[in-house]
Amino acid sequence: MPLNEHGTNTHYHQHDIVIVGAGGAGMRAAIEAGPHLKTAVISKLFPTRSHTGAAQGGMAAALANVEEDSWEWHTFDTVKGGDYLVDQDAAEILAKESVQAVIDLENMGLPFNRTPDGKIDQRRFGGHTRDHGKAPVRRSCYAADRTGHMILQTLYQTCVKLGIEFFNEFYVLDLVMTEYNGEQRPSAVVAFELATGDIHVFQGKSIVFATGGFGKIYKTTSNAHTLTGDGVGIIWRKGLPLEDMEFYQFHPTGLAGLGILLSEAARGEGGILRNASGERFMERYAPTIKDLAPRDMVARAMANEVREGRGAGPNKDYVLLDLTHLPPEVIDAKLPDITEFARTYLGVEPYTEPVPVFPTAHYAMGGIPTNIKTEVLSDNDTVVRGLFAAGECACVSVHGANRLGTNSLLDINVFGKRAGIYAVEYAREADFVPVPENAISEVEKMLAIARNSTGTEKVAVLRKELQDTMDKNAQVYRTEESLNEALEKIAELRTRYQNIQVQDRGKRFNTDLLEAIELGFLFDLSEVLVMTARERRESRGGHFREDYETRDDEKFMVHSMAYKLDKTPAKPGDDIRVDWKPVTVTNYPAMERKY
Repeated sequence: MPLNEHGTNTHYHQHDIVIVGAGGAGMRAAIEAGPHLKTAVISKLFPTRSHTGAAQGGMAAALANVEEDSWEWHTFDTVKGGDYLVDQDAAEILAKESVQAVIDLENMGLPFNRTPDGKIDQRRFGGHTRDHGKAPVRRSCYAADRTGHMILQTLYQTCVKLGIEFFNEFYVLDLVMTEYNGEQRPSAVVAFELATGDIHVFQGKSIVFATGGFGKIYKTTSNAHTLTGDGVGIIWRKGLPLEDMEFYQFHPTGLAGLGILLSEAARGEGGILRNASGERFMERYAPTIKDLAPRDMVARAMANEVREGRGAGPNKDYVLLDLTHLPPEVIDAKLPDITEFARTYLGVEPYTEPVPVFPTAHYAMGGIPTNIKTEVLSDNDTVVRGLFAAGECACVSVHGANRLGTNSLLDINVFGKRAGIYAVEYAREADFVPVPENAISEVEKMLAIARNSTGTEKVAVLRKELQDTMDKNAQVYRTEESLNEALEKIAELRTRYQNIQVQDRGKRFNTDLLEAIELGFLFDLSEVLVMTARERRESRGGHFREDYETRDDEKFMVHSMAYKLDKTPAKPGDDIRVDWKPVTVTNYPAMERKY
């Protein structure tokens, strides 16, 4: 265990398969890999704290337990829901393998809700239909309103049973790429152990990234504090591309300022959205269906009210969800969770006062480009051998421009499982790639800069300014002008970032240091999102450009691919090249989206 020049201990580990991230996708991969080859799962959190646990609604699968259903219909809904930017070969796999994915979980012991005759119960969810859009269908398998929590616990218990080796509270900061037989291959990941401040190098034949999303680039988000996109950021810093980063899903009703999700059921039961003057503003935007318009429409209408100065509250930065006209017994019977949230987190009594809400950043449709075998790509077609990715950090593109509700829990199980299978298949035949002498140099540099910083800028202030600018300029509405403003601001923050101060100099559980490093990743990902959103001059799914309001299939039926250029930018965003990649179409040509 050599001491390096910074007085930090360095430890070396060797496993056949190294999985980074212990949420749904990471643990599902470990369950496939662990019984066959020596596997390590590295996580910056204890596994059951992963964000998969926050998912409520359910997991889509055409089991047809309650009503007639088929995987073809599920595929169509996924493609149409993603505004046709979905790779249809991947969507077919998602829908075909969904049934087995649910049965796998059931066999692991997941307590699904049941029908009276003992089958797994299913419920309706937005965008899921029968017979290619003719009528809603019950497709979502659920465990009350905590399906994600149950999945996470079930997967963790199964990993424990299989004796999977976990390295909890180890924060992976770098992927070591090494030239081997004439190509760049992953040889190891470098992690920082939170409890000691030591550095650990994990050598692996197959390396799987399952590090989740990056909602913390926004101020208002349903994502936990830990979702800073480190995995996606590491891949980006290695010069590998990121796909479809401009598509980010915003859910209309998050608790204002907190982003905690309030289900659509509140509006379904008769809740009304109002602005500061008490006006039911949705009547202006969607005269027929009012508050129950589609998510993207409602989110845009809410954002517009705030932008035009009709927002409520001291800072005029939210709208109100009014349930006060509903009888208290209806609220208690139908919306117990929501009302509990409002009381607990905002101190609002929904019986008598309206609840502050605002669209909340919810889910990244884009991320690390992969093929259907979860292999990471270095351009449109070239596979980086030995490197895999699954879950929200990856973009195999089953979600296209807008993810369908309940497909995310499905994605982690289908593609998490595939990542485990293909990682084993590769590692069985491959050799270990030698780890270079200087494997930890990047991480040491990163830690030293943060540790030795004596500047005047506070990490929390910079993070808040970044989140404010992203909320203002790159959230529900975007224009060329707002995106350029965001780029300018990110460049300014980056300059100030050189002058940060980290007050905690300690080695044990130094969260100050962590947050300083995470902020670097947040800058990178914000910049890529803004750049790709600027280059996509159309509106589609989660990406709405006011200066290009219509969808342009002729020009933009393609995925964006962003590449980091090795140069000092002359102006903000100059060091990012945006290229394009064709969408895989099998059965469903792009057409206008009507529901």
